[in-house]
Amino acid sequence: MATIKAAICREFGKPLTIEKVELRAPGPGEVQVKLAACAICHSDISYIDGGWGGTLPAVYGHEAAGHIEACGAGVRQYVPGDAVIVTLIRSCGSCPSCSTGAPVLCDVSHDNDAGPLSDSDGGVMQHGLAVGGFAEKVVVDQTQIARIPDDMPLASASLLACGVPTGVGSVVNTAHVRPGQNVVVIGAGGVGLNAIQGARIAGARRIIAVDLSENKLEAAQEFGATDGVLATQKEPWKEVFAITGRGADAVFVTVGATPVYDLAPRYLAPGGQVIMVGMPHTGAKSNYEPVILAALGQGMIGTKMGDVVLTRDIPWMVDLYQQGRLKLDELVSGTWSLDQINAAIADTKSGAARRNVIVF
Repeated sequence: MATIKAAICREFGKPLTIEKVELRAPGPGEVQVKLAACAICHSDISYIDGGWGGTLPAVYGHEAAGHIEACGAGVRQYVPGDAVIVTLIRSCGSCPSCSTGAPVLCDVSHDNDAGPLSDSDGGVMQHGLAVGGFAEKVVVDQTQIARIPDDMPLASASLLACGVPTGVGSVVNTAHVRPGQNVVVIGAGGVGLNAIQGARIAGARRIIAVDLSENKLEAAQEFGATDGVLATQKEPWKEVFAITGRGADAVFVTVGATPVYDLAPRYLAPGGQVIMVGMPHTGAKSNYEPVILAALGQGMIGTKMGDVVLTRDIPWMVDLYQQGRLKLDELVSGTWSLDQINAAIADTKSGAARRNVIVF
């Protein structure tokens, strides 16, 4: 049992507290990773604010990178010293979802209240998002990691654990965007910029960023957007139709706001799809007219973590990064110490950051 420092959520909507917790050694099929970096994702913030419920106290954080310190019995693909990313994707490898190439939807449930963390007094500490990455070290299942090059900057690499594959994967894996198609990305934040990158890599004809901020629309062009549309105007979808001539083949909603979901189908061309990436709080509801979707052959589909397959997609994305075709370094807005995590979360909530990263 190791004693480590972690940021603990003891009450929803309140600042995290920096305390010591206990981390057990890795069991069969598990690895212990000493973290170098853990990015702050809006999913972590939703949990911290109580938007999705859960057990407290908890250690959240799920977008991490570091080096393996120890391996449990049965771990053969990895050895201590390997540089890896650490994700929330935990897969059994044999259920119907895993067997058909969808490990992000693994049918086998996991009790995060019975994870490797415990409070300093031995009490239950939830292993938030099956990672608990706002801590110096983590113990996770071997299916939750992917090897990365030893010389890769770990603050940048940590983004490959969630934000990048979610955005890029939603375009490539979920929507199957083809060269020549038109794409709209609503929300030019961390995930939205990666959806824009994915559309550029996929060869989209027009990549139109829609956001409330002029500054974010300008930033979107750095990542591959061909056009920007301000969402503050009365009917922004009309500008999209003026640009494309027929609307968008794929509309990616990368923000967790139900009013955005209400309007997203209006941007669609006949036969187009809304890709539901952003996650509103539990209980939030949206409205749309199904008769229009049916009449025009349109659809709405959800995507979790960009339907990524770690062993297939992470090496590809690392290679794109090394070629200069996938921007990672430019996504890191700032690095913060664990003691500064509440300030980093506040900065993330302000909407100014692409990705803030806690470094250890």
